[in-house]
Amino acid sequence: MLWQIFVERKKWLFLAFGLPTPALRFSCKFVEQELGNITMPEMHGKEGRFQYSITDVKITELNLTADLSFQPTAGLLFEVHNSSITVNFQRRILYWFFYDEGPINASAEGVNIHTALDLAKDEFGRLKISNVTCGASIAKMRAKFGGTLGRVYDFVATFLTTGMRFILNQQICPSLNHAALVLINQLLETIPVRAEVDKYVGIDYSLLSDPVVTGTSLDMDFRGMFYDLQNEKDTLVNYAVNPVVREYDRMIYLALSEYFFDSGLYSYFKGGVFRMHISNDRMPKDLEMLLRTTYFGAIMMLNPALMEAPISLELEVTSAPTSTIKTSGASVAVHSGVRVLALPPGKAPVQLSSMTMESKFNAKVSMRGKRLSIHLDLRRFKIFSNQSALESLALIPLQAPLKTMLQITVVPLINNYTKRGVRIPLPDGIDFIEEVVEYHNGYIIVGANLHFRSGLKELIERKQAGESDNADEH
Repeated sequence: MLWQIFVERKKWLFLAFGLPTPALRFSCKFVEQELGNITMPEMHGKEGRFQYSITDVKITELNLTADLSFQPTAGLLFEVHNSSITVNFQRRILYWFFYDEGPINASAEGVNIHTALDLAKDEFGRLKISNVTCGASIAKMRAKFGGTLGRVYDFVATFLTTGMRFILNQQICPSLNHAALVLINQLLETIPVRAEVDKYVGIDYSLLSDPVVTGTSLDMDFRGMFYDLQNEKDTLVNYAVNPVVREYDRMIYLALSEYFFDSGLYSYFKGGVFRMHISNDRMPKDLEMLLRTTYFGAIMMLNPALMEAPISLELEVTSAPTSTIKTSGASVAVHSGVRVLALPPGKAPVQLSSMTMESKFNAKVSMRGKRLSIHLDLRRFKIFSNQSALESLALIPLQAPLKTMLQITVVPLINNYTKRGVRIPLPDGIDFIEEVVEYHNGYIIVGANLHFRSGLKELIERKQAGESDNADEH
C-alpha cells in the first residue's frame, strides 16, 4: 500500500494506495532524468609522461534496477541495486611528443543507491518530504580508449576512472536530495489543503497529524469536511461510522463516510443555496392550470381579480438534508416548505397555500479523473398541508404533477450543478481510472487504478512555469 488514510472522529477519508509497477516506473523515470542532469567538472592532471584533460562529461545511458517500498515509522524507501551508468567525455592527452584527443566511453557498474524519504505534515496540513537519507556506491568503472594510441593508454584508464567514480559518487546523492526536498515537494504543493468548491462552500483536506508508516501502508488522517464560506466555524459534529477496507485488488481505495456528504449538504443549506422560485416560463402550463383549479375557491374568496394572475411556487429547504448509505445504495432526504402564490401585475404576491414537501433522492456516486460527482434521481415524494388534514386530502391530486415538475425542472438543474464534482486530494498529473463503487452501511468505497498522465519531471516543470493541471476540470 502507498497511502492509507484512516477515518476516526472528525475524519471522513480512507485511502489505500498500492505500489504497483506503474508507480515504480514513474519513480525510476524521474530518478533517471535527475541523474541524467548530473554535471561533472573538468579533470586536468599529470601522471609521469602523461598530461591529460577530461572535458564535456555527459551521462548517455542509465540502466536502473530499482525497488520502491515502505520504511516503517519513516516513509518511502527507493533502492537502486546492481545497475549501470554509461558516460561519454572528451580526452586530450599528451604522451612525450605525441598528442591525441577524442571521445571516451566509460561505464559505471555495480551502481547501488539507497534513498529513504521521511514524510511529515507541514504547517499548512500538507504532506511533505521532511528529510532524505541517501547513500550511493559504484563497484567499478571501465573506460575504453580509441585512437592510434588506444592500447598505450589503457593502463591509464584505471587512474582516470577512479577519479571519475569518486566524482560521480559525490554527485548522485546531492542530486536526489534536491529532487526530493525541492522538486517533489513542489509537486506535493499541488494537492489542495483548503479550497473553494464554488462561491458558496469550501473544503478542508488538511492533515491532522504526521503520516504513520508501517511495512505495508502509509496511514494519514485528513480533516476532510465542507464549510460555509460565509461562516467557516459553523460545521457539523461527526458521528459517522469508520469505513473499513478489506479489498486490495485495486491500486487505490477511497472510502467516504456519510459525514462527507452531510457536511456538504449542511454547508450549502447554511449558505442559502436550497431555495427556488418557479414561475412564468419556468412553470409548466399543465401544472399552473392544475394549481389554479385546485385553489380556485381560495382565489375567489381572496379576490376574483386574481383569476388571471400567474401562479408560482416557492420552494425552500427548511432543514439541512441528510444522507443515508446502505449496502443497497445511497439516498438523500430533503424536507422543504412550498408556498403557492398568485402574482398580480404591479402588486405584491398573494399566498394561496403553504405546504410541506418530503422527498427522498437516490444518489449515485461516481469518480472521473480525480473528481467525485453525484447524480440524483427522485425516489419518493409526499406533500401535506400545514393548515389542515382536509387540505392535505385536497392536495392528493397535486402529488403526481408536482413530482413530475421536480423531475423535469428541479432535478436536472441540481445534476447539472453537481456533475462537475469536487476534487479529491491527489497531485497533479495522477488520475483515477477503472473505478468501481461499493456501498456499505455508513460509507462508500471507490476502488480504482491510477493513471500517470505525464512524468514527474514534466509535472514539476509545468508547476515551475505556473501552469495548472486542468485535465480534472473536464
